[in-house]
Amino acid sequence: MPHVIDGNECISCGSCAEVCPTEAISEGESYYIIDAELCIDCGSCTTVCPTDCITQE
Repeated sequence: MPHVIDGNECISCGSCAEVCPTEAISEGESYYIIDAELCIDCGSCTTVCPTDCITQE
């Protein structure tokens, strides 16, 4: 199952996008978003997120 970012908790630091091996994470209007089609569920993004706002759907 793909990961999702809680827009209420995301501080748009970009750490998750930097470590994503498939470039599935991009900057949205007010927070980062994960493209479910590109996400391979590796969990790299969850380990670097300072606010723990990324969870598995």
